[in-house]
Amino acid sequence: AMTDTQIIDLYWARSEEAILATADTYGGYCAAIAWNILHSREDTEECVNDTWHRAWQSMPPERPNPLRVWLGKITRNLALDRWRASRAGKRGGGQLEALLSELEGCLPAGDSPERQAEDKELAEAINTWLKSLPYAPRIIFLRRYWYGDSVADIAKAMGMGQGAVKSALFRARGGLKAHLEQEGLWI
Repeated sequence: AMTDTQIIDLYWARSEEAILATADTYGGYCAAIAWNILHSREDTEECVNDTWHRAWQSMPPERPNPLRVWLGKITRNLALDRWRASRAGKRGGGQLEALLSELEGCLPAGDSPERQAEDKELAEAINTWLKSLPYAPRIIFLRRYWYGDSVADIAKAMGMGQGAVKSALFRARGGLKAHLEQEGLWI
């Protein structure tokens, strides 16, 4: 496999090998992110292909570092956009709805212009809170709410019982809510 620098250099040289190298190195990673949101093989494949297209359009001028995180963010955003478009006007009961309902109690509500203006501040507060967490609770929280992993998958990866993972997530949501209240970001 190529290094990130080599892959980015291919994009900057406008070599179509860049997409092949990206797919070879990060295809599984991006597919897992898209699958956890979309739960559709066809939608996941399209989302990952859209990720490669977006990377092609963005480099140059960007030189993302680290490439993996940048590609993951693109994939996640594209998958969320696709999920929203497919669910417009529907009430679903899938994995993303479950994740959103879990987080509902610890994030501020509303979609007003004022709320949107505070989004950056909110993101910074969440990042600060995440950095304050010990390693295991931070990984559990990110795997559940960023990558959309199931409780069972997290438990297996972390060598824990599902009950312990659920407890860690419950404590983390409470801690996040308390932190946002302390920062004056809870409405």
